[in-house]
Amino acid sequence: MSPAIQLTAINKRFGAVHANRDVNLSVDRASIHGIVGENGAGKSTLMSILYGFYQADSGEILVAGRPTLIRSPAHAIEAGIGMVHQHFMLVETLTVVENVMLGAEGGVLLRRGEAKVRAELARLSADYGLEIDMDAIVGDLSVGLQQRVEILKALYRGADILILDEPTAVLTPPEADALFGLLTALKHQGKTVILITHKLREIMAVTDRVSVMRRGEMVASLDTAATSPPELAELMVGRRVLLRVEKADRPPGAALLEIDGLSVVDSRGVLAVANVSLKVHAGEIVGIAGVSGNGQSELLEAIAGMRQPVLGSIRLEGREIGFSEHNPHRLRQLGLLHVPEDRLRMGLVPSFEAFESAVLGFTDDPRLGRGPLLDHGLMVKDLAAKMEHYDVRPQAPRLRTSKFSGGNQQKMVLAREIERNPRVLLVGQPTRGVDIGAIEFIHRRLIALRDSGVGILLVSVELDEIMNLSDRILTMCGGRITGERNASDATEQDLGLLMAGVNEEAA
Repeated sequence: MSPAIQLTAINKRFGAVHANRDVNLSVDRASIHGIVGENGAGKSTLMSILYGFYQADSGEILVAGRPTLIRSPAHAIEAGIGMVHQHFMLVETLTVVENVMLGAEGGVLLRRGEAKVRAELARLSADYGLEIDMDAIVGDLSVGLQQRVEILKALYRGADILILDEPTAVLTPPEADALFGLLTALKHQGKTVILITHKLREIMAVTDRVSVMRRGEMVASLDTAATSPPELAELMVGRRVLLRVEKADRPPGAALLEIDGLSVVDSRGVLAVANVSLKVHAGEIVGIAGVSGNGQSELLEAIAGMRQPVLGSIRLEGREIGFSEHNPHRLRQLGLLHVPEDRLRMGLVPSFEAFESAVLGFTDDPRLGRGPLLDHGLMVKDLAAKMEHYDVRPQAPRLRTSKFSGGNQQKMVLAREIERNPRVLLVGQPTRGVDIGAIEFIHRRLIALRDSGVGILLVSVELDEIMNLSDRILTMCGGRITGERNASDATEQDLGLLMAGVNEEAA
């Protein structure tokens, strides 16, 4: 049979940026095909061409052996192609049924269309194990269930080919495992899945073949069983990549950050952090491990001054932070900086030009201008230097922030905070959506900060990352600290039990 998808000599330019260079790709039917590459390698651009968001400057698309002109997502859907984006395309105030109906209402009689949607969703749920409450408000669902709604939308529209762009970037490990089980079930039902990811462990676990892109070109397509993570990493980056963190043992210094009996409520008024105490010393990385949604986010926000605690105290280098000083601006002045978990909502303004996003929180820096006016030329020059040092692609300080890939956005946030010489650095999900080469760079930069005497509090849902970077590991469950381990003594099984709320003795 003809391949499900064939792309031949695809080229796409955005001004001076040649995003796709004569790209060829063949995807077998009823298979899971991975596409990997660094941020900015052209993966998402290529899939956006296949889904009709962009049109190639030249080249040909064949679907099931037939040349197919795809000028819009509607054309892609007609050709049996569906796409689940990294940032979901859902209306959070509507129900599951209403989201699936959007754009496919079936005429002016919505009740008749809704009945059809409900019947089809029931069938799809039974066929693929996608059970979900059809009347649930989407905004009330977990991220994993919201992703399930996106997949149901694509299947409802008749997708035989499903594109998933960084699907696990916002999922917990259990949610990611459930997704991979679903993708395998879809493959066995005859569906074709194209998986864009930077996580090599996922590629090795679930794909049949993998294609590697680098700087806009397709450099290899391999059977997954015939390759390895080190080989794929070298193909992606063009050099050997260190997949494990190397750090020397060093004794910690004085306590820089002391949290005592902190309790915090979330946006709904529910207690999210309950009586948490911890210390971070100079030259130490303290990692907090836990399944997403167990209070880690609220804890970081409270320490960073973005959320007022209801009880407890925060001390910075022995100085208690009073109510009047408990705000992000003052804490930055005192040397506590913050890389937020959600770069788009809390770290950047997508509509700003990159050089504007790069000074958020630091607009009073005298190096960027005198008096009330900022010098745009100095801001552009400052970001250009950071872009080169952090390998942000493209190196275009005046490009709109939203035009950068997620990983390059993350590198800009890290550069902004790290290069301001913090005494204490709060880091939430530092490598979420970041490619293998950038992960290596970010990990090395965090270790260098630690070795220079900075105290780092790290939150990550990537247990490997926590175990590799941390000197001490705390586990959280239900808003409480459930255990503490030296990183050198910790095991995944032990930490997993503590993350699940099993008591210290049983763990």
